[in-house]
Amino acid sequence: MSYLEYNVKLTPTGLSKVLYINWALVVLLTAVASVGFLQLYSVAGGDFDRWAGPQMQRFAISLGVMFIVAFVPLWFWRSMAGLGYAVSVVLLLGVEFFGSVGMGAQRWLEIGPLRLQPSEMTKITVIMAMAAYYDWLDPQKVSRPLWVGVAVAMIAIPSFLVLKQPDLGTALLIFGGGAIVMFFAGVSLWYFGGVIGAGGGVITAVFASRGTEWQLLRDYQFRRIDAFLDPSIDPLGASYHINQAMIALGSGGWSGRGFMQGTQSRLNFLPEKHTDFIFNTLAEEFGFVGSVFLLSLYIAVLVVCVISALRAKSRFASLLTLGIAGNFFLYFAVNMAMVMGLAPVVGVPLPLVSYGGSAMLMILIGFGLVQSACVHRPRERA
Repeated sequence: MSYLEYNVKLTPTGLSKVLYINWALVVLLTAVASVGFLQLYSVAGGDFDRWAGPQMQRFAISLGVMFIVAFVPLWFWRSMAGLGYAVSVVLLLGVEFFGSVGMGAQRWLEIGPLRLQPSEMTKITVIMAMAAYYDWLDPQKVSRPLWVGVAVAMIAIPSFLVLKQPDLGTALLIFGGGAIVMFFAGVSLWYFGGVIGAGGGVITAVFASRGTEWQLLRDYQFRRIDAFLDPSIDPLGASYHINQAMIALGSGGWSGRGFMQGTQSRLNFLPEKHTDFIFNTLAEEFGFVGSVFLLSLYIAVLVVCVISALRAKSRFASLLTLGIAGNFFLYFAVNMAMVMGLAPVVGVPLPLVSYGGSAMLMILIGFGLVQSACVHRPRERA
């Protein structure tokens, strides 16, 4: 029996698919989102309708979309990977030429009443395309220069277009998600060493370009780097965010000040307290214990995904699952490093906790693909 016949005959159909949903993953994702609901209620001063209520509605809708994606056979998503990637690149080009500007960045497309941010969907479509590429490619060719070059181009094109918007945080997530798939596909570590070396060269070039006609970053991005390297350089300007974030982080101590008792957030010293810096409000109110609890939930999500990837019966399912899990890791790792002063502020939200709809929707669509791989995994029937 061929693999296709095996897959068709032994994968669940109809309502039986519900039985094969990875409910542990659903519970963990709901638990993470619930931490966000609690914090959004707190930073709004007990106003449920301001942030917590809308966030709960968005999560419910996004969770429903996740189930819809999960019930669609995985072969369909594999067949759509190339088209999804192409559409993402076309939309990013549309942003470059026709995009609307907001807060100094050109990241959105306005199509009638709709306002789209193509970079969000690109995080998922790049991973899908990379997983499909390595599923198609002969394993013996994975580390050959020609085929590595194709994969690098697939990652570099959308990353460059997003970086030009400018959106450094999202560009890093797209690049990192694609690189994770390459790593698990078995690409030689020598290539990654070369990328690290090239990254050092790029960093050198970035600093050398400052103040020149070919400056590679915007002035505000350089100010963020300055604030990261020396938080005392401009305490009321570029360094204000990180200084207030560090005060909130440190004032929580071991067990925190208590729910809705955080002075930095309640007195509005902490900027972006409901989005990028919401982890600091959690640390201030619940301290080290609360921070470790949230981090444990994130790690548990990763563990469940890795187990699911190990059980997958196809290379595409395994690489897709690991890619989505790796992208999720980058989300919370970059945000936590950013708000703890370990990395420059690049505007990456804390997944499922920060207020916002588009990021949450795309994250849960990604986990819907993970669920599809789990639900449609071939199983022996009694």
